[in-house]
Amino acid sequence: MKKLTLLTILIWAGTTSLRAQDQAIFSHYNINPILINPAAAGFGGQHQALFNARLQWVGFEDAPQTFMAQYNGPLGRTFGIGVGVLTERAAQLQRMRAQLNYAFRFQIQDDWDLAAGFATELHQIRLNGNIAGGAFFDLGDRIINANMDGVRFLDASVGLFGTFRENTFGGFALTNLVRTRLDGIVNTDEKESFLNYYIFYLGHRFEVEDLKFNMEPSIMVRQIRDTPFQMDINFKAGFLDDQLLAGVSYRSLGVLGVMLGTQVSMFNLYYTYDVSFQRFQQYNGGAHEVTVALNFKNMYRRERRY
Repeated sequence: MKKLTLLTILIWAGTTSLRAQDQAIFSHYNINPILINPAAAGFGGQHQALFNARLQWVGFEDAPQTFMAQYNGPLGRTFGIGVGVLTERAAQLQRMRAQLNYAFRFQIQDDWDLAAGFATELHQIRLNGNIAGGAFFDLGDRIINANMDGVRFLDASVGLFGTFRENTFGGFALTNLVRTRLDGIVNTDEKESFLNYYIFYLGHRFEVEDLKFNMEPSIMVRQIRDTPFQMDINFKAGFLDDQLLAGVSYRSLGVLGVMLGTQVSMFNLYYTYDVSFQRFQQYNGGAHEVTVALNFKNMYRRERRY
């Protein structure tokens, strides 16, 4: 039953030219905004090495798995840069993405800091060679045969990210800019606007300095390629100057996430468990996400949250 369900998913993916979602869906963007916005590269005035793993539908055979390694940091007082590699696997479908982020930071007024960012991406989607030995493999399937060696394409995204008086923060990013433009050229009957795919994020941090405690509500709205519309409502709390963190998120797709984390000196560790309220939850054990980050201070800029 599980294999048949996953096969149905892959057949649907094949009818859309083997396109997986073009932006990986992580839960820890409310800790590391670089996961959803290229303008956040180097914004916190720190150099950061980030390692992220997300295991979806745990216990379901050949379930999706996503792994990412990324660096971002400032160059002098004005520029930020990031570089990352991401791999994803779902059954016989595999994807790799290499990404470069560029950001330019500037101060509008004493209370406003803003950054504009741009990301270039190289994607490769391929089918595992083991699919040819499967019971459902059809030698005459043109889509599968054409993609055994992989499909490569370029994409890009742009974004703005900023803070107001350091405690209010947010950003807006436009994704899939190249893919949207190419589809408009190839499929002239289906014109797409570059505004179709976007990510909006806004939050505020409330400090209780006497108790070394803070609260941080935030909201994220996301419409990305080949993925249903999504809105997240998040609440995060930090204790003992963020040495201990806890949070909860509710996703409009019917998913509840619980997060625990710690920040000790340069070392950061976060874990989130997601459980779905949809019927498919009975076939799997939810989703796990783990992030390990190492932060290194920058000599040119005083430290900020991001």
